[in-house]
Amino acid sequence: MGSLDSNNSAQNQSNIANFNPLDPEEFRTQAHQMVDFIADYYKNIENYPVLSQVEPGYLRNRLPETAPYRPESFDTIMKDIQNHIVPGMTHWLSPNFFAFFPATVSSAAFVGEMLCTCFNSVGFNWLASPAVTELEMVVMDWLANMLKLPKSFMFSGTGGGVLQGTTSEAILCTLIAARDRKLETLGVHNIGKLVVYGSDQTHSTYTKACKLAGIFPCNIRAIPTSVESNFSLSPVVLRRVIEADVAAGLVPLFLCATIGTTSTTAVDPISQLAEVANEHKIWLHVDAAYGGSACICPEFRHYLDGIERADSLSLSPHKWLLSYLDCCCMWVREPNVLVKALSTNPEYLRNKRSEYDSVVDYKDWQIGTGRRFKSLRLWLVMRSYGIVNLQSHIRSDVRMAKMFEGFIKSDPRFEIVVPRRFSLVCFRFNPVKESEPAYIELLNKKLLDSINSTGRVYITHTIAGGIYMLRFAVGATLTEDRHVTAAWKLIKESADALLRRSYYYTTV
Repeated sequence: MGSLDSNNSAQNQSNIANFNPLDPEEFRTQAHQMVDFIADYYKNIENYPVLSQVEPGYLRNRLPETAPYRPESFDTIMKDIQNHIVPGMTHWLSPNFFAFFPATVSSAAFVGEMLCTCFNSVGFNWLASPAVTELEMVVMDWLANMLKLPKSFMFSGTGGGVLQGTTSEAILCTLIAARDRKLETLGVHNIGKLVVYGSDQTHSTYTKACKLAGIFPCNIRAIPTSVESNFSLSPVVLRRVIEADVAAGLVPLFLCATIGTTSTTAVDPISQLAEVANEHKIWLHVDAAYGGSACICPEFRHYLDGIERADSLSLSPHKWLLSYLDCCCMWVREPNVLVKALSTNPEYLRNKRSEYDSVVDYKDWQIGTGRRFKSLRLWLVMRSYGIVNLQSHIRSDVRMAKMFEGFIKSDPRFEIVVPRRFSLVCFRFNPVKESEPAYIELLNKKLLDSINSTGRVYITHTIAGGIYMLRFAVGATLTEDRHVTAAWKLIKESADALLRRSYYYTTV
C-alpha cells in the first residue's frame, strides 16, 4: 500500500511540476480552435432550433457527478460543448430570434471582449489601471454626444457617466443616491415615508430595486396606463397620485420614466413628467434601456426631449448597439450625490490621487468594488463602425419591423394592438372580431405554442391593459429581410392550421 501511494505521489508531483495554466503557445493553439468553433457556430446558426428543445435536468444526466481528478484534453472538452451544451442553448443570436429584446453582437465588440479578458484588470479605482477609468470616461462622453445629451451629463461638463452591468444596477444606484440625499434632511427614521413612482409598464426590476433600497412595498406606486394612451405614463395622473401622497404625510422620492417599455415599447413624456418631478423635488431617472439607443438617429432623438431636467439616464447598448452583454450606460447630473451615497474608502485602497479628488474612482459609482474593462467593447464598436453605420443598423431593424407590420395589416385576421415605435411589433390573431376576449387569448396562446414548437422561429407574448398579444422584436445582428418574410409565412401557416383544427372540433 505504501509503495503504491509513493508511486502515485511521484506521478502527481510530476503533473503538478508541469502544470502551466497560461502557456502562451498552448493558449494560441486553443484560442485558434475556439475562434474557429465560434465562427462556424455563427455561420451555421440557422441550422439549430431557435428555442432549445431539451427538458429540465437534461444536462445533469449527461455529465459526471464530480469534477475530473486528472486533466482532460481540450478536444474532449470541445466535443462535449458541441454534444451537450449546444443542444441546451436557446440561440439568441439566431436571425430567427424575435423574442424579448435582442442581445446584439458584432465582430468589433467580440474582439474588444477578448482584449478586456486579456488584461483582466480589476479597475476599482484610477490607480488600479488608469486606462480603464479614463477610456470609460471618454466613451461615456462620446455616446452622450451621439445622443446630444446636455453638458450637465458629461465629464466635459458638470456630470458624468459609468458602465453598469444592467439597468437593474443603474436604477438601484440612483435610488440609493436619491434616498440618502432625501434622508439627510428628513432623518433616517422617516424612511417609511418615502414613496417612489412608475407606471404599470415600468420594468419589473424597478420594484425589486426599490425593495433593495429599503422602500416599503406599500409605498411603491405603479400608476395604471391604458391602450388609449399607448401605455405611456400620464403626467396628469402622476400629479394626482403625488398630491394624494403628500396630503397623507408621505414624501415623494423617485420617479422612473421609460423610453421603450418592455411589453410594448411605450414612451413616457419626459418633458411633462420632469415638470411634475421638479416641482415636488423628486429624483427623475429615465430608463431608456431599449429605446435610448435609437436616439442616436435624429428621427428618434425627440423621445429624449426634456432629458436636461432629469437627474439620471440609463440605456443598454447590448440591446441595440452591437456591444454584447453586459453593458448598461448610466449618466448622472450630479456625480457627487452618487459618490457620496456609494463611496467606500478602506485603508488598503487609499492613495494620493484618490485622496486629493483629482481622479474618478468608479468603485464609488456602483454597488460592487471590482469592475471589468468593458469600455473596450464600446470603444472598438464606435471606432470600427462609426456613427453612420450604427445609425444604419438601427434604421435597418426599424425598416424590417415596418415590413412585418405591413404583413400583419395585409391580413384581416390579424391586428396591430399598439402602434409600432421602434422595431417591436405587437399584434394578435383575431379572425372573428366579435369573439370574447378569453377566446382570443386562448387562440393566441395556441398560435404562439405552435410557432415556437417548430424551432424555426422564436417569439414571445405579453399582457398589457388586460390584452394578450404577441411580440415580434426585430434586432438580432444576423437578421435579414428573408428571415422576417419566412417568419410571417410560418405565422400564417400556423394560423391556418389552427383554424382548420378549430373548425374540425366545432363540426365533429
